[in-house]
Amino acid sequence: MLTNIVIQKALPREKDYKLSDSAGLYLFVSKTGHKSFRFKYRFGGKERRQTFGSYPEMSLAEARDRRDDARKLLRDHQDPGLERKRQKLVADMSNDRSFEAFARDWHKQQSPRWVPVHAADVIGSLERDAFSHIGGFDVTNISEQMIVATLEKVQKRGAIETAHRLRQRISAVLRYAKASGAGNTNAAADLNMLLKPVPKAKLRPALVDLAELHKLIATVDATRSHPLTRLASRFLSLVAQRPAMVRKMTWDEIEGVDWDKEASGPADAVWRVPAGKMKQEFKLREDDDFEHVVPLVAQAVDTLRAVRRLSGSSQYVFPGGWSSATPISENAIGYLYNREGYQNIHVPHGWRSSFSTIMNELLSPKDQQHHKLNHDRLVIDLMLAHKPSGMSDAEFRYNRAAYQSRRREIAQQWADLLLDGACDPNDFLDGPRRRAYRAKSV
Repeated sequence: MLTNIVIQKALPREKDYKLSDSAGLYLFVSKTGHKSFRFKYRFGGKERRQTFGSYPEMSLAEARDRRDDARKLLRDHQDPGLERKRQKLVADMSNDRSFEAFARDWHKQQSPRWVPVHAADVIGSLERDAFSHIGGFDVTNISEQMIVATLEKVQKRGAIETAHRLRQRISAVLRYAKASGAGNTNAAADLNMLLKPVPKAKLRPALVDLAELHKLIATVDATRSHPLTRLASRFLSLVAQRPAMVRKMTWDEIEGVDWDKEASGPADAVWRVPAGKMKQEFKLREDDDFEHVVPLVAQAVDTLRAVRRLSGSSQYVFPGGWSSATPISENAIGYLYNREGYQNIHVPHGWRSSFSTIMNELLSPKDQQHHKLNHDRLVIDLMLAHKPSGMSDAEFRYNRAAYQSRRREIAQQWADLLLDGACDPNDFLDGPRRRAYRAKSV
């Protein structure tokens, strides 16, 4: 049996040696004089050893307690050595158990799934609104009251939607911490009811009367603005997609058009918006990553043929006025509308509301409008890359590329209604401004 005096008097020898205690515990003395407590046991029919710690940092009494704990594990058919490694691994993972440490680890793991702008928004909101309040606390000590106080500070500055997103992100971090072995509750999980409701988004100004839209188109056609800006407005009105998508549209996204022929069509021309661009459009959502196919009817193709005479050598369909290597300014069409008296009456994004309102009223009989999934209403939503009301996420993923034939019919009907009486897009290219613009583009 070992005693403290025996251990103190154990001097180094020419070779390493052992001094036994009891029940597998012994003191190992190296030839350099280093002393450590070790435990010999058998598990699975094999002899194994485990090092407990060095003397005098670990006392004899502590070593015996560790031996007794190891023997209890053996009685429960567990390997003390493997259990020690597991505990060390968990301890290493949880060395910094602060909310900020787990949040940064969570963000590092999740950010490859997100577009950069969303990844920056997530970590930015945590750094700005969470870390200064709860970032230094152990995740097991973060209470609902602490989170509510953090969110209330965000709400007080009027950022209601930001507060809701912050709660979601705090909740995700706490779930991640729990999965990592730290904490057993999620104090942010059920706090939505304590937050102010997210205010409804303000509707963008839009004309929804066809006669008024005809006046707008005639006004734009008659302006002395750059031909490319007027053509961009014409194309945007026809496809009713988000203005940013039209701005960043490239020629290689257009399929089914023979540019060497002057005739309209063909009937299967499409604008195929890549999944990556759609994901950018939905940058504050994590899972909206899908290709979007827009049918290009005769009037849209005619417009693009006119555009191609100006920007066919550029990557972008609608390049910027100062450089063909960048897309047209995000404000170009909007400023055009404002100059012509349509400020707060109709904005570029408003074409989506115009299309949806007019075509839904035209195609959906009043006695059927109460049906959530009226067929043409569903198709119109899909054309706008909206999830139709009443459709589950799974159904949306399955159907978002469906009904292409009906989409084209509706798009053609919209174009016929919208451009009734409008000038030919090639008329934009006549005269000295056309020659000046082409010279500038070259």
